[in-house]
Amino acid sequence: MTGNMVIAQSGGPSMVINQSLVGAVLAARASGKVGKILGARHGVAGILKEDFVDMRKPSVAKLEGVAQTPSAALGSVRKKPTGEECAKIFAVLKKHGVRYFFYIGGNDSAETVHIIGEAARAEGNDLRCFHIPKTIDNDLRGNDHTPGFGSAARFVAMAFMGDNLDNRALGGVKINVVMGRHAGFLTAASALARVHPGDGPHLIYLPERPFDVAAFCDDVHGVMKKTGRCVVAVSEGIADKDGTPIAARLSTNVERDSHGNVQLSGTGALGDVLAQEIKQRLGISRVRADTFGYLQRSFPGIASVRDAAEARAVGKVAVQLALGAKHASGSVAICRAPGKAYRITYRHQPLKDVAKETRHMPDSYIAPSGHDVTAAFLRYAKPLIGNLPPVCIM
Repeated sequence: MTGNMVIAQSGGPSMVINQSLVGAVLAARASGKVGKILGARHGVAGILKEDFVDMRKPSVAKLEGVAQTPSAALGSVRKKPTGEECAKIFAVLKKHGVRYFFYIGGNDSAETVHIIGEAARAEGNDLRCFHIPKTIDNDLRGNDHTPGFGSAARFVAMAFMGDNLDNRALGGVKINVVMGRHAGFLTAASALARVHPGDGPHLIYLPERPFDVAAFCDDVHGVMKKTGRCVVAVSEGIADKDGTPIAARLSTNVERDSHGNVQLSGTGALGDVLAQEIKQRLGISRVRADTFGYLQRSFPGIASVRDAAEARAVGKVAVQLALGAKHASGSVAICRAPGKAYRITYRHQPLKDVAKETRHMPDSYIAPSGHDVTAAFLRYAKPLIGNLPPVCIM
């Protein structure tokens, strides 16, 4: 099919999401099968408002500059369209002669693409809908890893390297809260900061394991007795044995987005409460906590080279799939070949297999203690982040 195209970005920005945007736009330009290439500002909200950018106008040099820049160049959104809004979206797309719709984002964005695609099929609309994967949480099903994770993991590892050096000099307890609602991949990446024996993080808490405050304080006490200091990595999504997020228990005014997700990253309350528990229970005076928050997503200058290349590739592959004869909709999955050498392939994945639901850290990546990672995780993650700065100690 030939026709016009709309592409948009959704969910949390990342250091390499613009690589996917540019990869898709340049592939569409080169195909000879796509007419107008429209970028919708702020995702489906921009489609509803007909707020489009002509993506054929920027020069290749301009697009390459955008590709190297973090955040979402077109603006992003967290919006789940209703049935009525889907009908309006179809009307706008028909008005502009659009045959191809591409949405860059995570599992919630994949759900949006699935909703629009299913509604299109029900109306007999031949719109081709493709999801382009992106999430620093690394929690998309069917993927070995997702664009955005490698760069965010690199940030986390480097931040912990610096914090460990700081803690080595002054001692005490340092807690860092890392993004990760249901999956602990990003928090686990803190383990890559360890260079020398005794380096932190000494404790790593993931949402895949129930969190108990008393046990946490006992763990910290044990590390302090052994080393005299303690660096802790905590996922924002840690939950109790009943599955209630610890962060949600701290507030009576819990905010949720349009997909029903509890807002976890807008406050430093989790770190503050954990620090206070340690002070009160253990009597340790020097206890500090930081919440990395949104710094993990769009920090310039440290993107993983491999992550950037793969983000570009999934945008290109999505366009190739949409222009082919085999698939009317879907997502792009990154698959890793078995063996010691790092090799990946890209394949088509049905939207229903990636939409909405998330994957978790495999048990083989989590230490039996429940508060550390295994060598298997380190082997998995190291190729994704690239070489880290050297660290030398006395």
